[in-house]
Amino acid sequence: MPETDPRDSGSHERDESGHLPFTGVAPAAAAPGVAATGVPAAERAGTGASALGRAAQRRAESGKAKKEDRGPSQLLLWLKEVATVVAIAIVLSFLIKTFLFRAFYIPSESMVNTLDISDRIFVNLLVPEPFALQRGDVVVFRDTKGWLPQTPQEEDGPFTWFEDAVIFVGLLPDHTQQHLVKRVVGLPGDHVVCCDAGGRLTVNGVPLDESYVNKAEVPETKNFDVVVPAGKVWVMGDNRNHSADSRAHQETNGGFIDLPDIEGKAAVIAWPLNRIGVLDNYPDVFKDVPAPATK
Repeated sequence: MPETDPRDSGSHERDESGHLPFTGVAPAAAAPGVAATGVPAAERAGTGASALGRAAQRRAESGKAKKEDRGPSQLLLWLKEVATVVAIAIVLSFLIKTFLFRAFYIPSESMVNTLDISDRIFVNLLVPEPFALQRGDVVVFRDTKGWLPQTPQEEDGPFTWFEDAVIFVGLLPDHTQQHLVKRVVGLPGDHVVCCDAGGRLTVNGVPLDESYVNKAEVPETKNFDVVVPAGKVWVMGDNRNHSADSRAHQETNGGFIDLPDIEGKAAVIAWPLNRIGVLDNYPDVFKDVPAPATK
């Protein structure tokens, strides 16, 4: 029988131990530096480093993009917050100015020493309504009776609109010449007379020791005898010799001020800093004055 090659027949003879003999070809040993995949280790290391570098670059670019995106958004957010704060401040100032307090500038010496020229004051707008006036209150009122001389109209400058707006919301005092400031001496129904034998003012028959009057000069005597009508008040300046008050304007409305013309009661001096303080209405001066017989 001719010999056959077991590899040709596909059959194998077992050896004496019963195991099939190894007839395959052993894989070639990997060359130094080459992995089982056949890719050199150095090349794989370079590829990994390159991948890590690209990942780091992508992260850096992503972070930069986020910063660039965050920059404008943060600026817009900051501007929005500032605009909100300014808007709230303006609204609050307007509400305060409209319903509570308003700032005014003192342009004359008629209230020295109580008020000096260039003082800034805050006026309580809740007086005379809903809170009633009292004798001795310092009030600011509109000049609807022509007490003040006419002043030429100033030409508007480039920023006049801004100044008017700031005055309107109450952030600057109103320094125009359309308001006056005086002290209330007579309320509706009061009988006010100047002067008794001692040169003192009397209200409803009671002489007053007016501690608020400027003591630097002896007040000149200007005789008058009036009864304050309903809805009006009689006002006088503390600097009696330099105040064109109710005494000087009796030919117009009897010298009286209409209650609706009163802006409010001067409450505090806000400027300058060395004069900051609360304005007094000297209740002790008027404590013995009885209520008027008629109002």
